[in-house]
Amino acid sequence: MPEAHSLLLFVVAGLLLNLTPGPDVLYIVTRALRSGGRAGIVAGLGITAGCFVHITAAAVGVGALMQTSAALFTVLKWIGAAYLLWVGVRMLVSRMPKEDGLPFKDVPERSGLRSVFLGGFWTNVLNPKVALFFLAFVPQFIAPETANKPLAFFLLGTLFNFNAIFVNVGWALLAGWTARHVSSVRRGMHWLERGASALFIGFGIRLALAENPGAASSVH
Repeated sequence: MPEAHSLLLFVVAGLLLNLTPGPDVLYIVTRALRSGGRAGIVAGLGITAGCFVHITAAAVGVGALMQTSAALFTVLKWIGAAYLLWVGVRMLVSRMPKEDGLPFKDVPERSGLRSVFLGGFWTNVLNPKVALFFLAFVPQFIAPETANKPLAFFLLGTLFNFNAIFVNVGWALLAGWTARHVSSVRRGMHWLERGASALFIGFGIRLALAENPGAASSVH
């Protein structure tokens, strides 16, 4: 494990990176705006679970294999891009819930929350760039003399993921509070969701056009 100052730097850098808007944050915010803060928190937990898949895979070497295998990266890239496009199109054609005295309808049913959780999980798992991010970021904080580097990688990745929970919950609560206290959000929610769907479609297209950084560097 890194020294105290390096560990503090790791935590701060991780929090700042988690605050950066991307597909995960967008998914949390749109779920919270549409169905309340609880749905946003569940979406964040799904994303956290997805991150653990990447962390574990990278720790045992699957991520490194994907970084050097153009074929594997391409397969995962197209699956992830297709999923993001599907999420965006589904949001584009969905209808707003009917008014029932609340700014937005909560999702109390377990089946509804399960769907939100799985949506967050697959949004994260099917994005190979998340695995490449962990491979690029975490090793910088592992000392060369560390005996068990896979274990150190897993522990640091877990710490990063644990800290991300607080950021994700913050995004969910902020979006949920906004949905309940700002009347203009209801009037503009139709366009907000359409804008979010366009962003998801854009993320999907960008992922589809992305090149494998590891494969590209090996060519040169």
